[in-house]
Amino acid sequence: MKNNKLGKLYKDGEIIIKQGSPGNCLYVIQGGQVEVIHETTNGEVKIAVLKESDFFGEMGLFQEDVRSCTVRAVGETNILTVDKRSLLKSIHRDSSLAYRLLEKMSHRLREANKKISILYDLLDMTSKS
Repeated sequence: MKNNKLGKLYKDGEIIIKQGSPGNCLYVIQGGQVEVIHETTNGEVKIAVLKESDFFGEMGLFQEDVRSCTVRAVGETNILTVDKRSLLKSIHRDSSLAYRLLEKMSHRLREANKKISILYDLLDMTSKS
């Protein structure tokens, strides 16, 4: 993959963000893929695979907290980092960007809720056995 974009090129398996580290920016995938991993005491749980034009790390712009997951490159991946100030400037120029960001975050929340519901049902069925 050529690095002719503004972002940084990550090699296969390279960590982009580490679970537990502080975060204050979001990342846009310009090319390639990443996997989102939640690290537990029992190992890793793959949460998602994201591809070109997807973004991640957005919670770091809205909450002063640590990263909830690790994200690493799958193959060579080009990533653009966007800080809060740059994002706000972009939203000021194109307010539809804020809508698209909220739309994606809402979709992710809905998917997380579905997974939680499935897990809850599984645990409930197990406890009744």
